[in-house]
Amino acid sequence: MGCKMKLIFRYMKKYKVAVFAAIFIKLIGTMSELSLPYILEYMIDYVVPSKDLVQVVIWGLIMFAASIFCRQFNVMANRKAIYNAHKVSYDVRGDLFKKTANLSGDSFDEFTLPSLISRMTSDSYNVQSAVQQLQSLCVRAPMMLLGGVIMTLFMDFHLAMILIVMLPFLIGVVLIVSLKGIPIYTKVQQRLDSVVRIMRENITGIRVVKALSKADYEKRRFSRANEEMAKSDIRAGTVMAIPGPFMQLCLNVGLTFVVIFGAKRVNDGLMQPGIILAFLTYFNMITMGVMGLNRIFMSLSKASASADRIDDVLKGNDDWIKTDEEPVEGDDFISFENVSFSYGKELNTDNGFAGGKREKALDNISFSLKKGESLGIIGPTGCGKTTIINLLMRFYDPDEGSIRIDGKSISSFDKDELRSKFGAVFQNDMIFKDSLYNNIDFGRNISKDEIAKAIKDALADEYINALDKGLEYQADIKGANLSGGQKQRLLVARALAGRPQILVLDDSSSALDYKTDSAMRKAIKENHKESTLILIAQRVSSVMGMDKIMVMDNGKCIGLGTHKQLMESCSAYRETYEMQTT
Repeated sequence: MGCKMKLIFRYMKKYKVAVFAAIFIKLIGTMSELSLPYILEYMIDYVVPSKDLVQVVIWGLIMFAASIFCRQFNVMANRKAIYNAHKVSYDVRGDLFKKTANLSGDSFDEFTLPSLISRMTSDSYNVQSAVQQLQSLCVRAPMMLLGGVIMTLFMDFHLAMILIVMLPFLIGVVLIVSLKGIPIYTKVQQRLDSVVRIMRENITGIRVVKALSKADYEKRRFSRANEEMAKSDIRAGTVMAIPGPFMQLCLNVGLTFVVIFGAKRVNDGLMQPGIILAFLTYFNMITMGVMGLNRIFMSLSKASASADRIDDVLKGNDDWIKTDEEPVEGDDFISFENVSFSYGKELNTDNGFAGGKREKALDNISFSLKKGESLGIIGPTGCGKTTIINLLMRFYDPDEGSIRIDGKSISSFDKDELRSKFGAVFQNDMIFKDSLYNNIDFGRNISKDEIAKAIKDALADEYINALDKGLEYQADIKGANLSGGQKQRLLVARALAGRPQILVLDDSSSALDYKTDSAMRKAIKENHKESTLILIAQRVSSVMGMDKIMVMDNGKCIGLGTHKQLMESCSAYRETYEMQTT
């Protein structure tokens, strides 16, 4: 548990002064609470028998003051603990978000989106809960336990030995169960990942589920995942609940022996009767301390599992490792040289696969573009078209070969420097719940004139101007209140507004009719001549006017040239053209 808790202690270190203040205040409050039974015992055994009313009032006021003192300090300590815990969880979530945004493509694929969501929500909450308890219960519970034992030893050694004999058994059970709880809670969080994944799939694809009348099927699928999580959670709760009844039984048995032997010692004149009452109170405090330890270990078991999952993400591979490769002289603006790439990790028996090499998404791809040139990429689904863009924008690094922009390897650019060259529209791109204006500007502080030009070139001005609020019209999440064609034109406007050096359009006109698609491409060609265009499409009509066309199949380039050249040299391209134009 210690190694896994390092992450929590690392984040707490930033607030060490505030944390120590909360612990110190809690310590004083707990010590005040421990003094109450002793004061009560002194009053019963010595003050009351003296029949001195003034002494009774004085000690009564002392006990009242100690109670108020205890209450106020405990409240102050709890508030500080809650505040510090929220600050730590704030930092954890912030770092998780930043790291997630910078994860390499392989790392992101490995963790999966649902798992990253649950780590940022459920796991960070478990860490927050642990930090809070480390400042409150981790002080109060041991103090109640040890302080209660010390006070009972001070009052009567013989009765105190009854409790001391039981403590090793109680603490041993708590430790053993807690160690078993960590892997169980890890499994609970993994089951939660599955539940989140299915929920996300259903929320995202709710229209498809309804259209195909598969609501019942999805309910059963969710129920299975939910049931598996519930079983894991119940098992974890059952295991962690074992110490509670055992400790309660032991302490009640000990309490019975204290009453029996205490009464005998009072009868024998070996101790005062007030000590028995004080012992009963201290036993309750000790019980609370042991139960508090149980809660602490339960919380820390959850937090250890969660901290381990969070640390895995924070240690994940970044998507940016800058190199110092020398630039290459030449006229080419973009060049791919013998580039090969495969998604995922190597297949091996350790991961449960049969072994062997990964299937290549790209195999020995080479092409070049000069500034202002255009490239159309066409081919069947899954042939590697989008992968070319993923590598060019360095979402992934190639396994072999080199990719250069303006003679420089893309790995030698700073992230912002490289990404600022691009304006891109991806498949299933994101429209945010915000105004159309903010969706286009996207925090880049682009001038209104440039945005107006981009809207016009994307042929989005007609429908935007027809809206009551124009550019201030509020888009729903994922543009649910816009048609497919409206969303695509809005996304193209976003890409054009920044006047990018490289314009990437990945299947960005699939929802447009041929006339609108042709008009938009014409406007882009005339008004954005400075941009090097890479256009991925399924229609030959969308790419036939490009300076170069690359035909892809199964990760390989099977044709590269102009429309006229490919009609003569590439049978796959010619067949696609004839199929779409006949």
